[in-house]
Amino acid sequence: MPRILVIDDAKTMRDALKDLLIPAGFEVVEAENGEQGLERMGQHAIDLVISDLNMPGMDGLTMCRHIKEQGYQIPIFMLTTQTSPELKARAKEHGVVAWIVKPHKDEILLGGIRKVLKLS
Repeated sequence: MPRILVIDDAKTMRDALKDLLIPAGFEVVEAENGEQGLERMGQHAIDLVISDLNMPGMDGLTMCRHIKEQGYQIPIFMLTTQTSPELKARAKEHGVVAWIVKPHKDEILLGGIRKVLKLS
C-alpha cells in the first residue's frame, strides 16, 4: 500500500485528505509543518508527499529543498492557495511535480497521485 505524507498546519485539511486517501487505498502519515514532515520522512518509507506551502516555522518550499538536499527521490505535490508563476517555478526546482490550487477537486488530486505513482 503506497504511503503518502500529508503536511499541512490545518488539521481540517489533513483530515479531509485522510478521508480521501485512505478509502482510495493509501496509507497516510501526517505532519503539522515542514520540520515534522522531515522527521516523519526519517521514520517512515514515504512514496509521495502532499504539502501546504504556507505553514508556521518551515514553509513548504524550504521543506522541499531539504528533502531534495537529503537525497530523497520522492514526488511532491504542493497544495496551496497561491497561484504565483514564480513560486511554481521555484517549487519545481525543489522537486514539486504537481501544483494544486485549493480548493482542489478530489478526482484531479487522486488522478495525479495515481499517475505519478504509476497505479492503475
